Amino acid sequence: MNLRTLPIFLAFLLMGVADAMGPLSSAVAANPVMAALMPFFVFIAFALFSVPGGLLAARVGKKKVLLLGLALNTLAVGVPAFLNPPFALLLPCIFLLGVGTTLLQVAGNPIMRDVSGAGDYSRNLALAQGIKGVGSSASAYLVTAVTSLAFFAAMGWRGAFPIFFALMALALLAVSFLKVEETKADQPPSIGSSLALLKTPVFTLAVIGIFLYVGAEVCMGTFLKPALQAMGRSEKEAAFLGPALFFGALTVGRLVAGSIKVQPHAFFRISALLGLAGLAMLMTGSGALALPGVLLGGLGFANIWPMLFSITVEAQPERASELSGLMCMAISGGAIVPLLMGRLGGGARPLAFAVPLACFAYLAVLSLRGKAQNTSSK
Repeated sequence: MNLRTLPIFLAFLLMGVADAMGPLSSAVAANPVMAALMPFFVFIAFALFSVPGGLLAARVGKKKVLLLGLALNTLAVGVPAFLNPPFALLLPCIFLLGVGTTLLQVAGNPIMRDVSGAGDYSRNLALAQGIKGVGSSASAYLVTAVTSLAFFAAMGWRGAFPIFFALMALALLAVSFLKVEETKADQPPSIGSSLALLKTPVFTLAVIGIFLYVGAEVCMGTFLKPALQAMGRSEKEAAFLGPALFFGALTVGRLVAGSIKVQPHAFFRISALLGLAGLAMLMTGSGALALPGVLLGGLGFANIWPMLFSITVEAQPERASELSGLMCMAISGGAIVPLLMGRLGGGARPLAFAVPLACFAYLAVLSLRGKAQNTSSK
């Protein structure tokens, strides 16, 4: 790790703040429909602003878009940090946080390549995703932890927002002083030229892969707890041995991959096969296989995003911003794929795990396709 990567790692840490809107929502609104609007507004921002964000990064520079994302996030968390907003004002703030986080993802993933040493991009991106996972867990924990401190407890659900605001402002300052030589396209891109990248099969397959991966991950976060309860675990055990164990293993897997030299294609293949094995265990409905399945699943899910993203960007690094926009748009899979699993019974029926299993079957085939291409090019 070099000093130039530190502000980017801080930006990745703060991407996790948006993930805290799900756990926070029940404290803000008792009505489940109103509560569901908070994470929905984050996801919808990815669908709407990823491609425009990629185009903007390609035209004005990834650093400027990163700064814009941090500025929007600082404003978004600043409102509830200093005011007690009505729900009608809070939702636009959450949407603004979603837009800002979208821009951080769109610019942060490719700019990591510009600040990384030769051969370190995949490793640094894996580490960055691990740090983002730490940020997600820490942000969700902070929402409840601050209630033990009198000053923040008096603010109720808003207690964590002054801390979010201070960290966002610090990251904004740190990135503003960062000097980076960016890889740029020869011609300014357009929406047409960005979408034209999908005519190249390798890019289309990668975007579909990200869509299915994020959808499968949200399925795990949503349905693991009820699945373990259906297998006889108590609510407390199901929460700890389900989502907590899964995301803990996922974060550890990313941090480990970020601390060693990895071969992206091989690591992508291993990750896909591990995830496939874990999901197959969960699909059996066996209580004895459930915990190994959760653990293997977390380790398998851990490095799909950084490996697939870095492999795709390295194919045409001068189009990194546009590719990042397309792949970040695919994060909207987190809003769609879980609906299919829910239709099959969600966590109440082991058969429903066929949905994320099918997603990982696609990723496994995609990883083997990359192996065949590598072999034929030698």
